[in-house]
Amino acid sequence: MPRPQNTRVHLIVGGFPPGTAAGHDMNYARLRLLGILEQNPAIYTTVSNDYSDLARWLPETRLLVTYVAGPYPDDEQNGQLRGWLEAGGRWLALHGTSGGKAARVEEQRRKMVKGAYHDTLGSFFLNHPPLRKFHVHIADPSDPITSGLPQSFETCDELYLIELQHAEDTKNLLTTELQHDPSPPGFGFVYDGDTSVLPDGKTRVLGYSRPVGTGAVTYIALGHCHNPTNSVQPFVDTSVEPTGKTPLTFRGSWELPQFDRLLRNAMDWGTAPS
Repeated sequence: MPRPQNTRVHLIVGGFPPGTAAGHDMNYARLRLLGILEQNPAIYTTVSNDYSDLARWLPETRLLVTYVAGPYPDDEQNGQLRGWLEAGGRWLALHGTSGGKAARVEEQRRKMVKGAYHDTLGSFFLNHPPLRKFHVHIADPSDPITSGLPQSFETCDELYLIELQHAEDTKNLLTTELQHDPSPPGFGFVYDGDTSVLPDGKTRVLGYSRPVGTGAVTYIALGHCHNPTNSVQPFVDTSVEPTGKTPLTFRGSWELPQFDRLLRNAMDWGTAPS
């Protein structure tokens, strides 16, 4: 009797510089993602810390999952990634994947640098205010990635401000409302203008899908987590903690059944037959 064929998933979880957590509990995120993948006996998962060996793993991979804070594909790796997507690959990009290289512009401030991979991904991270509570709205409840989710839910997380790169062919899945970046002076990253707000002046996209050739990308901005050894949050919004003091351990969206459902739906989408 022939042995069933495995579906290959490649998981990239890591910070920059290599081997560092970069302000996130990478072990926690890695284990949570692997735990979901492990429940499907047809999936075999390979794991990396960054994109340096992308060419080794992509050819036999059906789904690429990334949870990173700093690592990003260089131009050569982006070419490999884009070619793989155009040929039918699927990419589930989470949280800090929309970031990447940050250039120092002031003594204590940095600004994100847009790269070619942001065009492939379809979004570019500008900034996020301090950890806060906010509502996530389901923009398209008919999509398989949002299947089974309520119309909206409240979370506590980093509220990412992302600039869409291809709004015309992007299907918005998750949104929130925020008229202005409430970051205190000197907090976070410098950016020229708030290009993350939609034309209505208040809606921000937190999750989307977009086609790339015969493949596709799904991006979900939620997912900050840290523990006492890797937290770099100087303070949090009073909606999280009335004193503004940063929790030593923070799981945020990871503790919500809605986020778990999003991840499971997205992995099912990514590993489904073409």
